[in-house]
Amino acid sequence: MSEMDDAVLIAEGITAGYGGPPIIEDVRFAAHAGKLTAIVGPNGAGKSTFMKVVAGLIRPSRGRVTLKGEDVTGIPAQILVRKGVSYIPQVSNVFPSLTVMENLEMGGYALRGGVTERAEELCQMFPDLKLALHRAARTLSGGQRTMLAIASGLMLSPSTLLLDEPTAGLAPRFVDSVWDQILKIRSLGVAVVIVEQNTRRTLSHADWAHVLALGRNRLEGTGADLLNDEEVGNLYIGKA
Repeated sequence: MSEMDDAVLIAEGITAGYGGPPIIEDVRFAAHAGKLTAIVGPNGAGKSTFMKVVAGLIRPSRGRVTLKGEDVTGIPAQILVRKGVSYIPQVSNVFPSLTVMENLEMGGYALRGGVTERAEELCQMFPDLKLALHRAARTLSGGQRTMLAIASGLMLSPSTLLLDEPTAGLAPRFVDSVWDQILKIRSLGVAVVIVEQNTRRTLSHADWAHVLALGRNRLEGTGADLLNDEEVGNLYIGKA
């Protein structure tokens, strides 16, 4: 079976940038329901740029993105989210002046009803949020803000969750908590795509992973295979 078979989200031949020379060229990837797909590589490899293309924030100059067989290339993020793709950026991922509950309500803006019930469901998954429902998001710790950003992104029950460095800058105990939640989300059948700098830990959890370097696909395979690949170890992970 090809890595592209039965994928929820597929990107093929993606070339994109910010008006100058392309940052990424001919990049491919696929995400599957109930699987965690990792995108790793050195700084400047184009990981976040690629994620923004998939999320509908940047229109590629070449290539195609399909969601459940539908061509969604260049569709704006606000429309793509209604189709089931939720993107959580590394920064500016919550509304700091709004309460936790108000942030969740904003995440569920497209729901016709049941917003409170959906928020309560997510508070069961993220108990820290339940204790802080009426606090402003700016008063939360970094880890709690990340949890809130992810919970808000789940309000519309997406088929695909895109996470751009969700553990960046967090204390180790919060890193563990965030990963626990990410794995729980995967177990619910969501296709999880994650960009992370902690290559070793990310590959240890990934069902499939892509290594980007200089804006291009360098290697791909199961997380376990890449974790044990000598080239990946020497170039992108280092010694344990």
